[in-house]
This record gives sequence, C-alpha cells and structure tokens, in this order.
Amino acid sequence: MARLGNLQTLTAPLKQRNFAWYISGGTIALFGIWAQRLTIAYLTWEITESPTWLGFMVAADLFPTVIFTPIAGVVADRVDRRIMSIITQALGMLQALALAVLAYLNLLNIWILLGLTLFIGIVWAFNTAARLTLVPNLMEPQHVPSAIALDSAIFNLARFIGPALAGYLIDTFGAATTFALNTVTFAIFIYTLYKCRLVRDERRGVESHGVYAEALDGFRYAVNHSGIGPMLILVTAVALGIKPALELLAGVNGAVYNLTAIGLGWLMSASSVGAIIAAIWLAQRGTARGLTRFVIANLIFSAISIFVFTATGYYVLGLIGVFLIGAATVIGGTATQTLMQNAVDGSMRGRVMSIYGMIYRGVPALGALAMGYAAEFVGFQLSLATGGLICLVAFFWILRREEIVTSALEFPASKKDV
Repeated sequence: MARLGNLQTLTAPLKQRNFAWYISGGTIALFGIWAQRLTIAYLTWEITESPTWLGFMVAADLFPTVIFTPIAGVVADRVDRRIMSIITQALGMLQALALAVLAYLNLLNIWILLGLTLFIGIVWAFNTAARLTLVPNLMEPQHVPSAIALDSAIFNLARFIGPALAGYLIDTFGAATTFALNTVTFAIFIYTLYKCRLVRDERRGVESHGVYAEALDGFRYAVNHSGIGPMLILVTAVALGIKPALELLAGVNGAVYNLTAIGLGWLMSASSVGAIIAAIWLAQRGTARGLTRFVIANLIFSAISIFVFTATGYYVLGLIGVFLIGAATVIGGTATQTLMQNAVDGSMRGRVMSIYGMIYRGVPALGALAMGYAAEFVGFQLSLATGGLICLVAFFWILRREEIVTSALEFPASKKDV
C-alpha cells in the first residue's frame, strides 16, 4: 500500500491538465536543448582544444544569468509567466535555427559560436525566472513538491537521451543536424505552452519604486529569511563545487580519456542517470518535510562524488564518479528549490526564485571559467577536485544552524519570515 501511495504521489501532477501540457512539450524541448549543449561543447573543444576556451563558452552560456536574472525576477512578478516563457522559448528557437543554417553552410567559427551562446545565455536568464515561477502556478499547492521533482527527473532524463543522441548525430550526419533538431523541439514546446492556463495569478503589476528597488527588496527578503538565506549559501557550494565538472566534461573527455563525441555523450548520460534516480526519489516523497537534513548531508556526498571522479584516468571510474555527481547535483538543487518554494511568499516568488536560478545556473560559469583556466596548468583532475573542499566547508558551516533552518523551511509559520 505504501508503494502504491508513493506511485500516486509521483504521478499526481501529471493528472493536472496544465502541468501535463507543460511537461509534455518541455520534455521534447529538453531533448533538443541537451543535444545542442553537447554539440556546442564538442565543437568548442574540436576547434580550439583549449580548456580556457571551453570555460569561456560555459561562461557565455551561464554567466548572463548572474547579471540579468535579478531583473528577470522582477519581470516574472509583474507579467504573465506563461507568456514570458513563450517569448523566451521563441528566442531560443531562433538561435537554434541560426546555428543550424550557419553549420550547414560551414560558416561557424569559435567567435560566432561564442556570440550566439552569449545571446542564448541572456535569453535563458529570463527563461529561468519564468520557469521557476510558472510550475507552482499550474496546479494546486499540494502537488507542487512532486511536480518540481518530477520536472527535475524529466530534465535529467533529457540530459541522458539528448547527449547520447547528439553523439550519434554528430558522428553520422554532422553538428548541423542537432541544431535543426533543437529548432523543431522548441516549436513543439511553444505550442504546448500556448495550451497551458494558470491556476493562480501571482503577478502584482508595476509598482512606483522601480525595477532595481524591487529586485533589492527581493534580495533583502531572501537574505534575511532564516531558512532561505542559508539555503542560498548551500546551493552556491554545490553550484561552485561540483556543477563545473559537468560543464567541463568535453575537456575531461578529450584531455583525460582521449575519446570522441560518443565518449562524451556517455559521460553526460551517466551523470543524467544518477540525476534521474535522485529526482524520482524526491518526486515520490511528495513533501518538503525532512528534506533539509538531506540537503545538508548531500554536501558530504557531493565531496565524495567529485573525489571519485577525479581520482584516476580510468574511464569506468569516471563514469561512476559522474553518475554520483549527477545525483548530488539534483539533491542539492531540486531539494533546495522545493524547500524555498515551500517557504517563500507568493508575491516574492519571482524575485527570490530568480536569485536561486542566478546561483544555480550562473555560479557554475564562474567555477568552470576558473577551473578551466587552472586546468591549463595543473590538469582537469586536480582543478576539479578543489570543488570537494568547497562542499566540505559548507557542510561544517551549516551544522550549527540546522534546527533553525529546518523550522523556517519545512514549517513556515508565515511566508513573510523576514
């Protein structure tokens, strides 16, 4: 009976019409997005064979989130989040189409690739704010924890299938095919977003004191919240400590393992399998209760994962290590997001969750840039291993605050805990 109950909890969000439309199109789009991400990383390494250039490309993709997401969070609190999502997906489709055309015409070079990656990085800053705030508005509150984890599971399923598919397409038909595939999957997602409707509308409209003042209000709220503030520090440790390893896999694949695009696809897929298992486990729980201790313990697990991955140049051990990193990344990211969504006030959701998105997506860019540069001198393995130390420091920092943080996140007496 318990297993049946867990299964019902896991699948309950899929019975919500709006979320079903969202997740069906989103799943297809994610296959294309992950295929494209691998293709860009592979082309960067193939053109330059430079860890530093690989770090620059990751930074172009992820770092704009740091700059633009606070503004995007204010926008997400002001406008229809579904329309905001449609616009950002349409811009993503245009970028994929441009890459496909240029690749077919053999006009792609490293600078064009960098410029188009920077463009999509800016677009995704706004998409991140829209996506993180849209899902809770597509269903009743009791389904949100399972929906967030299920969304993460499907995200990582696509991270498993997309890179493996890209490796095959690149070797068989060329890079342009993956960009064309991504263009089509974007179009499908735009259609399913059009079919969605919001269950509740949390937008506040335009206020008189301006975008930057509202963004600062959201930052103050998050930092002063006795649960959300510490969680942002922990998610920073995961984003800086272990996520750069996933962003620099193309370099590790080439420099450490000397493998082709297929080898890179398997590394990315192995990380996705670990992530999927962790996400399904979180989805079947269906509650924020008890999650705080798992987020804290995950810091130790994260450190172990990165140490396993960087211990040797043995490819099989690398697959095991990246599998563990995938699981640790989801627990550190998705569980943290669930706790924050549980505690945040609805009128602040866009701004606060955009800070989470800024850290989870933007900070790995800084880590990848720094670790990619360091790899030029000490190699990828020693460079990436320093991330484990960051996770250990965060673990010992949070131990003294565990009880207060747990109470604020799992049992919020008021969602205006400031």
